[in-house]
Amino acid sequence: MANTPTIVVDADACPVKREIVEVARMMSIPVLMVASYDHRLEPGAGISVVQVDKGDQSVDLYIANHVARGDIVVTQDFGLATIVLAKGAIALSNRGQQYDESNIDYLMERRHELAKRRRSGGKTKGPKAMTAEDRIRFQQKLTKVLHDRQENDES
Repeated sequence: MANTPTIVVDADACPVKREIVEVARMMSIPVLMVASYDHRLEPGAGISVVQVDKGDQSVDLYIANHVARGDIVVTQDFGLATIVLAKGAIALSNRGQQYDESNIDYLMERRHELAKRRRSGGKTKGPKAMTAEDRIRFQQKLTKVLHDRQENDES
């Protein structure tokens, strides 16, 4: 069987930390929460916390440098998702969308177009507020990804 994956969390603005911990404990999967010193996080059983400088890309750089093939990374950052996919990790959004080769180029291009619009004075909408359904969908997707990975490891 392959090494046990770690769930690596871009934890600065992650709204589903509690759901991640619940799934991880249920499936005995370690979690690594990475956040800047501006965020107070408590380690616990199976939950490690790494705190980094509050620099713009500090969390992303730490994750990119420490993620391993087969890890599951939870992030809202498409750029970080691109990097971890290239390293053989699985990338999920906090709403349960799995980033992969079929969608990441489109998402990166869309992010670029929206940034260009904002720089030229245009307005863009932010993300919708998280709902209970979003949290359930995320938890179900994370559970499915972990189950699928376990099945692949056993075959």
